[in-house]
Amino acid sequence: MSHRILLVDDEVDILEFVGYNLLKEGYELYTARDGAEALQTAACCRPHLILLDRMMPRMDGAETCRAIRRDPALRDTMVVFLSALGEEEQQLTGFGVGADDYITKPIKMKLLMSRIRAILKRVDAAADTPPEGAPEAAPATDPPAARGIEVDSARHTVRCDGREIRLPRKEFALLELLAASPGQLIAREEIYVKVWGAEVVVGDRTIDVHIRKLRQKIGDDRIVTVKGVGYKFEP
Repeated sequence: MSHRILLVDDEVDILEFVGYNLLKEGYELYTARDGAEALQTAACCRPHLILLDRMMPRMDGAETCRAIRRDPALRDTMVVFLSALGEEEQQLTGFGVGADDYITKPIKMKLLMSRIRAILKRVDAAADTPPEGAPEAAPATDPPAARGIEVDSARHTVRCDGREIRLPRKEFALLELLAASPGQLIAREEIYVKVWGAEVVVGDRTIDVHIRKLRQKIGDDRIVTVKGVGYKFEP
């Protein structure tokens, strides 16, 4: 399967350097110089993955990512930010607007290619789901509710103290994992494997950023940190 990748950056050097390596790996490459052009190109080529710069003219990366997530035709497109803005707050903003991953510049090409391969494996796995009309599998049993948190895996929804909240995919997967075993310590290594995948290389702060974002939405007291080991959801 030839995966389509849209590379969006206003720096010509980045387009040429990253683009060359993507073509060398056999990917079908499209490029754009700003957010507005990216949306037009994405509407035509329907990319599997968009590599998106944060700071661009006309439309910045955050605004562009929001527009991508609002477009039903691009709902399955993966978005990875490429940015020189590596501070935790900037990463929180990136994940908050719907990014699937966040890679800081200067770009380490081996790391970038490793993450791309892992992300596209998930794209392929999603494409292998049964077509519409096929017999449905028995619905999975939802994890037990904990202190007013209800996680509905089938509908991909979360209710917190009676109100529905929207979570990006990674935050939902992280909460779903923790809430499935209230009071049980989940090691960081297990979280990495079950939420990001064994072959995905992520930064040391990735889990911390997502935990902080979750706490902002469901309350600070529901997820307990066991320093240096992992996290647990207290019932």
